[in-house]
Amino acid sequence: MGEAGGIAVLITHDKWPLTAVEAEAEQDRLAGLVDVSAPLGAHRYIAGLDVAYAVDSSRVAGAVVVLDADTLAVEDMATAVMEVEFPYVPGLLAFRELPALIAALAELTVEPDVLVCDGYGIAHPRRFGLACHLGVLSGKPTMGVAKTAFVGRFAEPGEQRGEVAELVHDGAVVGAALRTQHATKPVFVSPGHLVTVEDATRLALRLAPKYRLPETTRLADQLSRRALGGSS
Repeated sequence: MGEAGGIAVLITHDKWPLTAVEAEAEQDRLAGLVDVSAPLGAHRYIAGLDVAYAVDSSRVAGAVVVLDADTLAVEDMATAVMEVEFPYVPGLLAFRELPALIAALAELTVEPDVLVCDGYGIAHPRRFGLACHLGVLSGKPTMGVAKTAFVGRFAEPGEQRGEVAELVHDGAVVGAALRTQHATKPVFVSPGHLVTVEDATRLALRLAPKYRLPETTRLADQLSRRALGGSS
């Protein structure tokens, strides 16, 4: 694990929306702050973020795993378990998941340079998915990697590892369908903030040397499930 260095990512948010109308208005307000034209800069630590939901209660566990960008070795990890207050509404999952993820980020002792979410960035109906929201709040480069496409159309990428096809929504390229392993289903990469589609796609491939999903997603998923089980 990395050496303790205090709180790595501290995001303050005084009041979360309580209704879908309020949440959509907040997405529309913040979407104008998103920048997906900036090339990804130097990065030493990459964090994967994911959540797990309890099936028998309203609890959610947020998990963050920080990896060395070169070796993919785990350098730090943190979790937070809390009650979900926002209802389930497609396109507004960030308001269910962000409180737990932000609480987990605050527990890190190694500060990540890039945040990789299990979800979407600009490949979202309002161009403001979880990765965008987290990027604007944190000021860090963020991206989403998802198992399915939420919006847009794409041609099936070639069968070989590294094959890519553009994900297009309303005439704009909002991400990529990426084949991370030979003859497996593609994953869907979209930039959230301070990273381009191309850089996000290259990073997603580098983070998936053995499996379909990036190590950031795999490890954060495992950690969130353990945290949820341990809190019951």
